[in-house]
Amino acid sequence: MMEKIRFLDENGTFELRNPEAVSGLYFPLASETGLKSAIAPDLAGDSKLDQESFLLEPVSIEDLRNSRGTRNFWCVTEKGCWSASGVSAEQEAARFTPDQDESVLTAGFLWQTVRRTSRRYGLQAELTAFVPPDENVEILEARVTNRDAAPQRVTGVAAVPIYGRSADNLRDHRNVTSMLHRIRTTKYGVQVKPTMSFDEKGHRENRRIYYVCGTTGNGGAPAGFYPTVQEFVGEGGTFLHPRAVCEDREARPAGMEIDGREAMGGIRFPEVTLGPGETSVYLIFLGITEDAGDMDRILTACGTEERVHAALERTKAYWQDKVNVRYQTGSADFDRLMRWVSLQPLLRRIYGCSFLPHHDYGRGGRGWRDLWQDCLSLLLMDPGGVGEMIQASFGGVRMDGTNATIIGEGLGNFIADRNGIARVWMDHALWPLMTTKLYIDQTGDLDILRAKVSYFKDPQAMRGTEIDGQWDPAYGNRQRTASGEVYTGSILEHLLIQHLTAFYEVGEHNIFRLRGADWNDALDMATERGESVAFTCAYAGNLKDLAGLLRRLAETWKNVELAEELEELLRTPPMACDDLSEKKAVLERYTRRCAHNVSGGTIRVLPMELAENLEGKADWLMEHIRRQEWIADGRDGWFNSYYDNHGQPLEGIAETGARMMLTGQVFAIMSGTATEEQVKAIARSADKYLYKKEEGGYRLNTDFHELKFDMGRMFGFAYGEKENGAVFSHMTVMYANALYRRGFVREGYKALQTLADAALDFESSKIYPGIPEYFNAEGRGMYHYLTGAASWYMLTVITEAFGVRGENGSLAIAPKLVREQFGEAGTASLALPFAGKRFQVIAVNLSRKDYGEYRLEKAYLTTADGPQMRRLPVAEGRVLLDRALLDRLPVTENQITVELM
Repeated sequence: MMEKIRFLDENGTFELRNPEAVSGLYFPLASETGLKSAIAPDLAGDSKLDQESFLLEPVSIEDLRNSRGTRNFWCVTEKGCWSASGVSAEQEAARFTPDQDESVLTAGFLWQTVRRTSRRYGLQAELTAFVPPDENVEILEARVTNRDAAPQRVTGVAAVPIYGRSADNLRDHRNVTSMLHRIRTTKYGVQVKPTMSFDEKGHRENRRIYYVCGTTGNGGAPAGFYPTVQEFVGEGGTFLHPRAVCEDREARPAGMEIDGREAMGGIRFPEVTLGPGETSVYLIFLGITEDAGDMDRILTACGTEERVHAALERTKAYWQDKVNVRYQTGSADFDRLMRWVSLQPLLRRIYGCSFLPHHDYGRGGRGWRDLWQDCLSLLLMDPGGVGEMIQASFGGVRMDGTNATIIGEGLGNFIADRNGIARVWMDHALWPLMTTKLYIDQTGDLDILRAKVSYFKDPQAMRGTEIDGQWDPAYGNRQRTASGEVYTGSILEHLLIQHLTAFYEVGEHNIFRLRGADWNDALDMATERGESVAFTCAYAGNLKDLAGLLRRLAETWKNVELAEELEELLRTPPMACDDLSEKKAVLERYTRRCAHNVSGGTIRVLPMELAENLEGKADWLMEHIRRQEWIADGRDGWFNSYYDNHGQPLEGIAETGARMMLTGQVFAIMSGTATEEQVKAIARSADKYLYKKEEGGYRLNTDFHELKFDMGRMFGFAYGEKENGAVFSHMTVMYANALYRRGFVREGYKALQTLADAALDFESSKIYPGIPEYFNAEGRGMYHYLTGAASWYMLTVITEAFGVRGENGSLAIAPKLVREQFGEAGTASLALPFAGKRFQVIAVNLSRKDYGEYRLEKAYLTTADGPQMRRLPVAEGRVLLDRALLDRLPVTENQITVELM
């Protein structure tokens, strides 16, 4: 029977017995300075700084099953050779037999320990791995204990193959690039500095050093080294049966130089004699640096058992402090799962969308959509600096409303496209406003809309349909005016351009064109006639939100200054909304005027006039969609989400059954396009056609039983996998969020909780704690850690379920908790930062009423500097602490108690 994960404390530390019984488990180890590792229970995995600099050989998820050429630690004894990580030919043969080693994995935020015990060898090993948050070094501590009744002589051998090159060289010139290696043995380890980075487009001098060093627990030096794979493995040997270890071959001394071979961090430690119960400690350091002195510095700082333990405790404390939100509900396991969910957005900032075994695509970094959605969690946990990040990120917007698609290194650096392919994702303009609005609500900084930012410029023009032949690299990547000056416009102007250009780019059904794809990147084969109803709904909601911000701006702004080219987008009369040819002409005129330079002239518009303009467009869109896209199914129904490349609606009742997609329902509900009765019908239909509790909740779509080359690659995937009918966590969480927003709390809770239950059901999910990108048809969690679903899950639990949210810088509290979310004492609580202060919000529901049965009647504030409880005003079922009050509160120990009766 498969073992289950068991949480050990409120920090989310967990334990799993015999983790080798589950395939594909891996864990992230990373630093804020760039090192990104992945490690399995048997130490398989890789480590890298970026696409060009892999310390260990790159691995995908299948390599974790098959590859054994990774980290290992051997114990050579009189009885034979035993792998402390469980990776040897002998142990592979004994797996699932009575002679199998016993193992237990214990892990917390970015550290793991595997304790392995061998009855045959009478040895126990504890292997602890972590990466200090401020160093590009992975530390592995091996503690070997004699569990035999008699003394044993043990020689420890660390075995780490050093890949030392670009991931591209895995199959592209693998052998040739080994010839670039310059391998040196030092007093404490093996270092490799290739002569160059091999790239047939242009070779570059290499400055990076890849190293594996080791010491004994008291800082002693190794006895010798095996610096190449060839001599470590031996002729006819393998990593599962390396001849250097199994035949106890002599190691090389320090000071050796070997060129042009596959490198090996093989470190042989001095032999020790361990009495019964005695332990020997070995420390191994795997790193990448451009400064050879870093190795000595690391050994000085961490080269003993005590110093490594101190570094481990600092690492644990660092990540616990980073995840500064804590939850207490009726389920301790859910609360601990939420600690891991809250960590995930931090991991995506480090790993981007690549660099973990499932995420074996791309070349690192995040995309435009990721940049904005990851900010959602930052605004809840660490809003400091987010305003600067938002302002810099608007520099990726083009004057035609499209944007750069790849995020470069550093703040506000953008790259136009990948592999020379110009792509326009029609949803990209949506996310910046969502994030900016949350920022304004959390901070009260409405003036960010005034901030002046430049625009991105590259050869793409006319929303990616033409090339600007006048542009060249000397022009630079910032939009210029006719006089050659860099043009800057307010963030508000950027938002208006993004939304108005999208409004006019419509297909034959007067729905926004799909272009290369929308949020669902796998809808990528309908570029000519495809339309996205789903995201037209979303844009309609955004237009309403933008109008709301303009109405607030009208209180302090007399007028709004905009580039004069925007006249084309603003002066169109409302009746032109129905006129497809006029819409296309408007977009043509505007994009043609800013295809190369802009004039630099400006116009002034009243904020209230702008607000009315946007609201008129939003109202028209919503009514158009309600009238044209609703699919009736008896008393139930849903919205069509897309049109395919033949101009046909994607959804409806077909001969093969109902065709329904979750995406269109999410944004119809969230934006307010769906009426209350339509929301009820959608919820019933989703439960009828999409809900699969055993798989994690709501599938992304029903089975269309068709490849649909006129829509996208998703239909080529097996049904129940990834975008084709899997339980896709991101959209499921957004469905929950939309339902909560519209007051359908029990339905929203069902969507959220089913996902959490699926993740916690280790027997089915087979993943460590957290929310994966999706659950497949077997209920297995896939593409773990790096998913925007985590940010949205946090956002929904905090701002909707607990109802703790910012409103123009003030703190509003209006819980939407259901009966099950209160503990035995009838309370639920949330600890989080807001306005630079720490708060604990406690909801008290002594009568254990369900949402809809209770009302928020009383609220109290207790602070660290005032022992007396202060009564807070309650109005319309919520509490509001204005910014002036928040500013007067102490930094910590502020407690708000709300009584639900």
